[in-house]
Amino acid sequence: MTASPDMASPDPQSDTVWVERESLIDRIPRWVAMLALAVIVITIWDLVTTRTGWISPIILPSPGETLDDLIFVGHNLITGGYMLEALWTTTRTVFWAFLIAIAIGFSLGVLVGETKFGERAVMPYLVAIDTMPKVAFAPLFIAWLGFDISSKVALAAFIATFPIVVSTAAGLYSASENERLLFKSIGATRWQTLTRLKLPTGLPQIFTGLKIAAVGVMAGAITGEFLGGGQGFGALIRQSASTLDTPRVFALILYLSLLGLALFFSVAWLQRRLVFWNKSDRLGGVM
Repeated sequence: MTASPDMASPDPQSDTVWVERESLIDRIPRWVAMLALAVIVITIWDLVTTRTGWISPIILPSPGETLDDLIFVGHNLITGGYMLEALWTTTRTVFWAFLIAIAIGFSLGVLVGETKFGERAVMPYLVAIDTMPKVAFAPLFIAWLGFDISSKVALAAFIATFPIVVSTAAGLYSASENERLLFKSIGATRWQTLTRLKLPTGLPQIFTGLKIAAVGVMAGAITGEFLGGGQGFGALIRQSASTLDTPRVFALILYLSLLGLALFFSVAWLQRRLVFWNKSDRLGGVM
């Protein structure tokens, strides 16, 4: 008796691909979701400050007060006032600190990922240093480098370096054993294996560390300016906070977030250009 086609068992090697069905909330366009979330947050914010007065304006300013200071700060920036100079100082601090963090972090990451000495001797010290509170190093950098931009750059680079070290080392380990054996079998040198296999394969992990560092370098620069004086936005925030001008503090923080987003987006844009073949990084893909 011949089995009919309808009674045949399903082929485990069939080409049918199971696709997860998106929920209703996942079908909402990104801009609609972001706008709706912003409206909800601002509505709750206005409710607890302006409408009910549950929270004192000294602690949390109302959306209207914050908007007034946003306009004031924006006008000062556009007209080339003192805040523009402060923003330029912070931007230079972040830029140089990020470049230094990339150079040091990538070098140490290659040392840790490529050598037993780096893995066994250098990495434990790096982990020990990273577990220390970074803010505690601010007075040391100020004592060593003074109150100018150098101490702020050093602190920001110090905070941003470790994520790059870890991501670079992890990226070098991401190449499979079969790929390494293939390069070894064709007589590739250690340098060729590093530059043509390990680094290209590890780029997704490396860029993950760069995006984390882009956030950390902003925190380091503002912390340095807040604690060590200077002419940056961190100093303006400290001055406004000392006079309990919370709307101005909120406005300055929001403009600083734009600078941080610009840096993060730049790294994500570069990742899309260099690692276009990788689709697993959701954080890189949404940018």
